[in-house]
Amino acid sequence: MRWNQFRLKTTTEAEDIIISVLADLGIEGVQIEDKMPLTARDKEQMFVDILPEFPEDDGTAYLTFYLEEEEDTEEVLLAIKKELEEMRSYLDVGDCTIEESQTEDVDWVNNWKRYFHQFYIDDILVIPSWEKVKEEDSSRIIIHIDPGTAFGTGMHETTQLCIRALKKYVVPGARILDVGCGSGILGMLALKFGAGYSVGTDLDPCAVEASHKNMEENGISKDKYEIMIGNIIDDKAVQDKAGYEKYDIVAANILAEVLVPLTPVIVRQMKPGAVYITSGIIDDKERTVVEAVKAAGLTVLEVNHQGEWVSVIARKNL
Repeated sequence: MRWNQFRLKTTTEAEDIIISVLADLGIEGVQIEDKMPLTARDKEQMFVDILPEFPEDDGTAYLTFYLEEEEDTEEVLLAIKKELEEMRSYLDVGDCTIEESQTEDVDWVNNWKRYFHQFYIDDILVIPSWEKVKEEDSSRIIIHIDPGTAFGTGMHETTQLCIRALKKYVVPGARILDVGCGSGILGMLALKFGAGYSVGTDLDPCAVEASHKNMEENGISKDKYEIMIGNIIDDKAVQDKAGYEKYDIVAANILAEVLVPLTPVIVRQMKPGAVYITSGIIDDKERTVVEAVKAAGLTVLEVNHQGEWVSVIARKNL
């Protein structure tokens, strides 16, 4: 299928409202280009500690959207322009010029699949739904997972560091808390390793659907896990719901800047003797996290490295 591509020049002030207007007209999946600096929440949800230098924000934004070739684009564009002109009376919408081009004839739904294939993490096979398990892999621990929009598949070094630590420290019947659970892969593997129950927390509501889908595809029933949305660092309701001194293992595969305020809070959720597995730490932040862990009264057990990433593992004293 061929698509007509449209690139609308506007302002950062107006981009959210224009996207809403486009959605009302049946246009979804809008691509945003701007120079706005990342917010603290944006950084919390990204797997980077060091960001490149971005140009200074000049207030300009570009919104790219697509229409099917056979669609009456002239009618749709007229409707968009009408809405933009009405918005000018109360909002700076900028130039509102629209550049048109045409995309290649590509199967957008399936073409990306050629970039993601099954892979191994030691004796674990991670495989997408469109590939088959080879006979020689049938004795491995097998995880079926498809790439999501923002969640992990286990391919990233930080996730692999956590997975190896879970395999080492999970004992039969253990209760695990996964902070920043995303796709649910850590909780899912902990259950495969013998854990009895998994609780995941995340800031993104999409984590609920992603985790449920992955758990179901891997044969894990809903009585074995739960997912809750909210910031466990400062949300008392989430802390209370998660419970205190209930977990044998806490895993947190997130940024060092988040681990520092998280650690003194999360120790209250851990049982005496519980293991704390952290990752998502770029190597030059290792000392920062180790010091935060020690300051929270935990004993460091291991510091592991993979590439430029670090995992710090500690234990709560009995």
